[in-house]
Amino acid sequence: TGKSGTGKELFAQGIHSASHRSVGPFVAVNCAVLPENLLESEIFGYEKGTFTGGLKEGKPGLFELAHGGTLFLDEIGEIPLRIQALLLRVLQERTIRRVGGERIIPVDVRIITATNRNLEEEVDRKQFRSDLYYRLNVLSLELPPLRERLEDIPKLVEAFLNEFNEMRKNKIINVQE
Repeated sequence: TGKSGTGKELFAQGIHSASHRSVGPFVAVNCAVLPENLLESEIFGYEKGTFTGGLKEGKPGLFELAHGGTLFLDEIGEIPLRIQALLLRVLQERTIRRVGGERIIPVDVRIITATNRNLEEEVDRKQFRSDLYYRLNVLSLELPPLRERLEDIPKLVEAFLNEFNEMRKNKIINVQE
């Protein structure tokens, strides 16, 4: 958890990279930007012929794409209750079924979620499923905003400089305050 812009996705990538799952894919989705019907088909995929205008051959979902790796669900608190129920089933059964499909597909995925909401309050208000909350809340970390981690700034500046210098012909050698 943490305020917007604290680096929750970057932290999740770090967890993925430092784990035995680092050889597998890291797949991220911002759950807040997708409408309910699109979110479902993105997460679970869909079979051919399910949607007008969809890919003719169907499409694998993010669970399938993250198989053997990590699926990062950003803004988990924005997921509608119906999708929460489907997500809970995947966590319990370790299988998915594409939208419009009948085939059961096993998945081996680590789930990391992030939110800037207080999910305990959301559970109390019946806006977030308590069973899903307790299933996901195995380890909870609060990321403080950068203004509370000033010692990180020099390392971030160095990382940004290295990234910038890899992309540009002209190199920045140092930065002064």
